[in-house]
Amino acid sequence: MKIFAKPVELSYFCIIIRFHALFEHQMKKFFIAFLGSLAGIWFSLFIAFVGFTIIIAAAAASSIGSKTVSEIKNNSYLNITMSGAINERPGMVKPIEVLQGIDKELLGLNEIVGAIRSAATDDCISGIFIDCKGSSAGLAQRQAILEALKEFKGTAPEKWIYAYADAYTQGDYYVASVADSLFLNPIGMADIHGLSSTNLYFKNLLDKMGVEMQVVKVGTYKSAVEPFLLDKMSEPAREQQELYLNNMWKYVAGEIAESRGVTVADVNAWADSLVFTTSAENLVKLKVVDRLLYRHEMDEKLEKLTNVDSVDDLPAVGVSDYCSARDIYKKGKGKGAKIGVLYATGDITDEEGDGIVASKLVPEILNLADEDNLDGLVLCVNSGGGSAFASEQIWEALQQWKKITGKPLYVSMSDYAASGGYYISCGADRIYAQPTTLTGSIGIFGMIPNAHGLIADKLGVNTSTVSTNPRAVPISIMDPMTPAQRSAMQAYVEQGYELFTRRCAEGRGMSQDSIKAIAEGRVWDGAEALRIGLVDELGGLDKAIAGMAKKLNVETWKVIEYPVLEPKWYDIVLKAGVDFKASLVDEELGEMKPLYETLRQVKGLAPVQARMGFFEVNL
Repeated sequence: MKIFAKPVELSYFCIIIRFHALFEHQMKKFFIAFLGSLAGIWFSLFIAFVGFTIIIAAAAASSIGSKTVSEIKNNSYLNITMSGAINERPGMVKPIEVLQGIDKELLGLNEIVGAIRSAATDDCISGIFIDCKGSSAGLAQRQAILEALKEFKGTAPEKWIYAYADAYTQGDYYVASVADSLFLNPIGMADIHGLSSTNLYFKNLLDKMGVEMQVVKVGTYKSAVEPFLLDKMSEPAREQQELYLNNMWKYVAGEIAESRGVTVADVNAWADSLVFTTSAENLVKLKVVDRLLYRHEMDEKLEKLTNVDSVDDLPAVGVSDYCSARDIYKKGKGKGAKIGVLYATGDITDEEGDGIVASKLVPEILNLADEDNLDGLVLCVNSGGGSAFASEQIWEALQQWKKITGKPLYVSMSDYAASGGYYISCGADRIYAQPTTLTGSIGIFGMIPNAHGLIADKLGVNTSTVSTNPRAVPISIMDPMTPAQRSAMQAYVEQGYELFTRRCAEGRGMSQDSIKAIAEGRVWDGAEALRIGLVDELGGLDKAIAGMAKKLNVETWKVIEYPVLEPKWYDIVLKAGVDFKASLVDEELGEMKPLYETLRQVKGLAPVQARMGFFEVNL
């Protein structure tokens, strides 16, 4: 939603900050020459790196699809290694890891859940081994895995589920808690501490630099702008975070207590006592884990379970290998229905980015309208929002899909489907969310920096403007907004809020006033969202697909995923550069990475945003 021919570019703001840093250090002239030489050296290294990357990428590309299993032996077990990032779908091979000799399974939530459900009725699979090595995943994603494991136990009670770790992170422990037995290294640990969310606030920093963030917004609870206006959390923001964090933890603690045969009070006692500091022997006494084993002893136990003589003969089948040998996307026998699953994950942007890019997703949706073989579509959303303009374009494309096809559209919400993420979801025929999903945040804001204090007062740069009309001068970071400009921007944002709430009201079959009563930018957990009418049912993607099949009156169906993943060699090369940069950032910034990531996000923001706050729930 752009109101001016040339909207404010927040990247200018970041450039000025960098210039200010150089100015303050008063670098000498000879250093400029040195930088020129250094730049030449780095450019040469970059060219060499690109060439080397192509070689690595070729090796990586050749490895894609090489790990396939055509046959699964009897008495095998599904090996789920909880390590690295778990995305909605498997990621691409990382050339840097290929170079380092790291053989890491690329885990996708869709494949993990699909493999577990399929393994329950697979005569060749005798059980599941969960190897916990510190994975990164959202709470709703972990909940989907846990639910699949519980269903596995119900469908195949004769099969076993074991879990092992040298050290259980809380997220991995949540998933592993459903296992028949939890094993731990004799000098290992288990971290259970509850949930938290930490926000960064930049007002004092901006004041010192002479920069003022000019904000126009609608929504008392729209806290995404607070880090740039305040030096601490507001009471409305604290109120909403306390509500959904407590609700989410109550659910998680209840699941752990049920699985471990203890009370919720016991789980809270573990969290309150910093249980990760206690001895492994005491963890057994507290029923946090069942037994202490070294890794080789765990292997020996698996050998006995599978009737093999050595660890080299263990019939372990990884998730990716299992999915290459079994069709996890088919349910039942016969032809049945074809259900499309369209993934929409990440920040919502207009033209570019790694997440939900409207210029790419909108044509994808409209093209799916021509897919006559699809009987229904499920949109899988994992997004905290982004551009309000892009969100409207995606919403409209989905409505066109419904109008053209006359077929059902469902939404499955993952970790986040808030603000713009809810905008693109609200027009669905039915919405599913996990109890731990964060959704709602129905509100809009605009954020424009005024760097006059930095540019004029500290850097000594002044401007003079000639214009043909009184309001010909666009909003600029060089000067504060005039009262007329601020009024116009506020009216524009309010107009966007009216549109947003109207879309929600139409989609949910509620009055606009009723939507506004639960909007105001407030974030809700999935259970509360169900209570107030923002979602229809609790459950993950599998439940949404099963609900679609019931709507279609079929017991057999085939899932087809979109966008189709067919990475080209140049995609892998480009990904190598991104991974290289990311590895440098991770190594150099350490705990300061969240600050860098927040500033990087702000730099690329569109002028008007439908976005929840810049924070994550810490597991």
